[in-house]
Amino acid sequence: MLELARAAGAACVPYPTLQIDPIALDDATCARLQSRAWDWAIFTSANAVESALEQCPAPLAARHAAVGRATARALEQHGITVDACPESANSEGLLELQEFAALAGRGVLLVKGSGGRELLRDALRARGADVLELAVYRRSVTAPTAAAAAQLHAALTSAGPLVVAVTSAEVLQSLLEHVASDDAARLRSRTLLVPGPRVAAAGTRLGWTGPVVAAATAEDEAMLAALTGLAAGSRPPA
Repeated sequence: MLELARAAGAACVPYPTLQIDPIALDDATCARLQSRAWDWAIFTSANAVESALEQCPAPLAARHAAVGRATARALEQHGITVDACPESANSEGLLELQEFAALAGRGVLLVKGSGGRELLRDALRARGADVLELAVYRRSVTAPTAAAAAQLHAALTSAGPLVVAVTSAEVLQSLLEHVASDDAARLRSRTLLVPGPRVAAAGTRLGWTGPVVAAATAEDEAMLAALTGLAAGSRPPA
């Protein structure tokens, strides 16, 4: 998203508040992984791809699915064919695909970060799949640098337009926890761009007072399209 926005001419202020830490699979999980042939490996993010392939030989399964095009690109960069990818980069979109309608007796690897939603795992099991979760990374809080804080303060106190773009509810909460106290109200009053209605609802719950705009999907391209629409004076449907 950052690279795409800059390429489109936006002046960007990176303000990272989370970092990705890999998780090594334990012996019990590795034994289970080797205990059968797996029909599907579902990767929920590009981070899941990178963290898994650092410690597991490819291919992990007979077929591979990606939740979103960015995840699909990460797999393809490792020479792995993507057999299923929903238009919408979320669990609901993947579950709507015909490939996952009936899974009785199928072995499915769910490659993901630690924690998060349980919808995909529970739905796959309800459809008869033997699901093994591979939690291969975790997000941990990291404090922004002094330079990043100074850049954000300058942007918030300038007269120019500012759109705050976040990629998840977790990122939004961490941002609000790490912004300087004298900038918190200024931040909440600006336009918030989010990847879908779930994160929009989180913004409202966390006290956002400015406009909240939801992109059509969580894909970088959809977020950029929504940002471009805002710059042109239009708003995408929430």
